[in-house]
Amino acid sequence: MCTINEVNFSDIYITPDKTAFIPDGKTTNGLMKFEAQDFNTFYDQVEKSFDGINSSYSVLYNKILYRVERSISIYGIQYCIRKMPPEVPAFSTLGFIPELRKYLLNLSDAAGLILWSGPTGAGKTTAVSSLLKEYLIREGGFAYTIEDPAEMPLDRTYKALNGSLGLCKQTQPIDGNWGGCLKSALRSKPRFILVGEIRTPETAGEVLRACTSGHLVLSTIHANNVADAINSVIKYASSAGMSEDLAYDLFSRGMLAVMHQTLNGIRKKVPSVSFLFANPDTKQGDQVRAIIKTGKLNLATSIDTQRSRLMLGKELFPSLREEE
Repeated sequence: MCTINEVNFSDIYITPDKTAFIPDGKTTNGLMKFEAQDFNTFYDQVEKSFDGINSSYSVLYNKILYRVERSISIYGIQYCIRKMPPEVPAFSTLGFIPELRKYLLNLSDAAGLILWSGPTGAGKTTAVSSLLKEYLIREGGFAYTIEDPAEMPLDRTYKALNGSLGLCKQTQPIDGNWGGCLKSALRSKPRFILVGEIRTPETAGEVLRACTSGHLVLSTIHANNVADAINSVIKYASSAGMSEDLAYDLFSRGMLAVMHQTLNGIRKKVPSVSFLFANPDTKQGDQVRAIIKTGKLNLATSIDTQRSRLMLGKELFPSLREEE
């Protein structure tokens, strides 16, 4: 019988009677029962790591990070636990088309917001974490993350291609105060900021302010499509006291990219991505920014046009000269 770290699975579900299930790898949603020689030791660590308050937390078990979601069912405590990779995967291994990958990597010296959206389990966190890692390898500099819980092992020093160093420090919000932690991050003078997920009004407002202040900000949000992702941020921000007009204005000025991702397949998950970019050169006119500023998100034509241009190898913005 193998140890729990040796078994290849993405998620494990543990019922109140300590029965474990993992995806069966044969069907889209099917499960199978799971056993491991060290299961009881792993289970005890999961239970002991609960602080009595936060139902979402991380467990480091034999050098592998697990993200835990603890819930109370009618029969007792239920766990849904995601197994994280021991290393942040290279961006080139995630299955994105080369043209899209190249464009995103060339944003490493830009400022603004890269928002990655999609349903639960679609690979949003993996994508933004991998992209941040590539930016640190390309540019060096200081990266500050705010995550609850931390999922990918980003906290380390990086040797950059330009001969300098990159440094990433991962933090968690104190008492759920995402906005306050983001304000603290800005005072730490980071080049890059990763906000694990926009899920509170205060977080949305502070992200909009951060992405218009010269930082490169990466974040995720649950959404059904690109337009829904933008609207979700605006609704969050406006419920925190910011006017919708100001929220749309900040988003239009701070946006670099809005991505929407799903994963298809059973044994091998392949990303399906739609995207919308704004011109990194904010001094030049940009139809996408103008549309978003109005709050009337008729973006289908822009999304289709950008995909076509990207696939044909054309520049998205005539004034933008991408590296060869």
